[in-house]
Amino acid sequence: MIQGIGASAGIAIGKSFVLPNWEWDLPEQKIDVADLAREFERLYEGIRTSKSEIEQMKDELREVVGTEESYIFDAHLAILEDPVFMNEIQGIIQRQYKAAEVAVKEAIDHFVTMFDLLDDEYMKERALDIKDVGNRLLKHLLGAPEITLPSDTQPFILVAKELSPSQLAHLNPNHVLGIATMAGSTTSHSSIMARALGIPLVVGLESKLDDQIDQIQTGDTLIIDGTSGIVHLEPDDAVMAHYSELQRSQKEASLRLKGIASVRSVTQDGKEMELSANISSLKELDIALGSGTYGVGLFRTEFLYMDRHRLPKEEEQFEVYRSVAEKLGGKPLIIRTLDIGGDKHLDYFELPEEENPFLGYRAIRICLDKTDLFKTQLRAILRASAFGNVKIMYPLISSVEEVQSANALLEEAKRELASEGIAHRSDIEVGIMIELPAAVMIADMLAAEVDFFSIGTNDLIQFTLAVDRMNDKISHLYEPFHPAVLRMLKTTVDAAKRGGIHVGVCGELAGDLRALPIWLALDVDELSMSAHALLPIKERLICMKQQNSRRLFEELLSCRTSDAVKALLHDFGKLIERESRQPSSK
Repeated sequence: MIQGIGASAGIAIGKSFVLPNWEWDLPEQKIDVADLAREFERLYEGIRTSKSEIEQMKDELREVVGTEESYIFDAHLAILEDPVFMNEIQGIIQRQYKAAEVAVKEAIDHFVTMFDLLDDEYMKERALDIKDVGNRLLKHLLGAPEITLPSDTQPFILVAKELSPSQLAHLNPNHVLGIATMAGSTTSHSSIMARALGIPLVVGLESKLDDQIDQIQTGDTLIIDGTSGIVHLEPDDAVMAHYSELQRSQKEASLRLKGIASVRSVTQDGKEMELSANISSLKELDIALGSGTYGVGLFRTEFLYMDRHRLPKEEEQFEVYRSVAEKLGGKPLIIRTLDIGGDKHLDYFELPEEENPFLGYRAIRICLDKTDLFKTQLRAILRASAFGNVKIMYPLISSVEEVQSANALLEEAKRELASEGIAHRSDIEVGIMIELPAAVMIADMLAAEVDFFSIGTNDLIQFTLAVDRMNDKISHLYEPFHPAVLRMLKTTVDAAKRGGIHVGVCGELAGDLRALPIWLALDVDELSMSAHALLPIKERLICMKQQNSRRLFEELLSCRTSDAVKALLHDFGKLIERESRQPSSK
């Protein structure tokens, strides 16, 4: 058994196909001065061909995983147009008299090494993008063929040192059972695409395998568990039987859950909970609609801005927002305004170097500073509101002044559209994310300014406990069931109820089965979660009674430790499971 990192859920059992690493036979001799012009022309022709291929892949991929994920290749196009990268290549050719392919390889190595040395996961992932683009360019300069995957219909598990988005784009999801890579992270482009394609993926095996990658040969039997991150090489009969049964059980559970997709999400004593989806692409929306989603409680618009070489224009944003609104057919669509900064960067938008970017220039703070950027997005959202039940939500709010400033810009956008005769909803609902302790403490004041709250538990927990959950040294202190967190949640919901506004939850805790009795006890109106969590949450909810959850919550509030809270929730969950398996007495 090899423990990696689960990056895309699911179990795959099958034969492996090991993808060879890129290896190039490069010329050693230098070129003559008279050949410089020819080398530059070869370089430019290779760039043109590479761009054409990438554009074609982008178009093909859009049909498979949706518009947003296809923008990953905008980042690749941007690299081929990046003056720093191109100047490095041109400088090597002109000053060192090296062939174009040698210059490209040296430039790749230079930037990849530089980015790999940075203690920044985002920059490490950009290094893979440069390597991917550079290898595509090298392929054309050397006239090398593509590395081809098995062409027969026998499905396989792909094993690779690392997998680039370009390589993943060429995979047929019907032929690839799963993927295991030595490098990579859960936030890489390849992980994002694997999840969108529904392919189980385990990454980060390198530190576990060391030099043993050579021990995995094409044709070996593998089991990969994309949830736990476990990989089994040549499993014995007992392990094979265990995972085969687990895979069968998961398929049966999936079919059973689909049977309740159209069932109302109401507890046995009549509490109805709106179960909505968090999405970043149209493909995720399709999955959510198939799971009977009430609507979209969080549309992460930053994915329209990421992995491309320029800001999305108003028309481009409008088309995406309108498409989502129309597909929802009148169901609610909450669009969160741009939330970059912290761990989310834009290649073309320079953010300042900060000691603590999570507490710095990000989200609504950027939007209120770059008002043209913000108003472009507001106009696009307003225009889309004419095509569905669209609502606006501002992230990272810490003061009443921020809400008022954002709303003032929203009113400007409305007046502009009205003067231009462009249809929009003038009464569009506006809400905020509650994810800072400051917002919790003035929740009563904020409730008077907006139409709804959505609790972003990820950041609220992080900031309440002063714990960076991405920091391995202290990640064990990131505790969603800390007594302080429970009190923060109660304060927020109580303020919303007193203010007469809708209150939902859109962080990871919304889709956590353990937390469901907390939300029922607090009388939360909506839970918005990953599309894959909708049906398991609904299945549990319709077996519960709100009054029982309220009694439990009184006990939870008296707990002095997180372990005590989790123990009570665990016992309560087991009780619900036992009761749900008993025949109904009705």
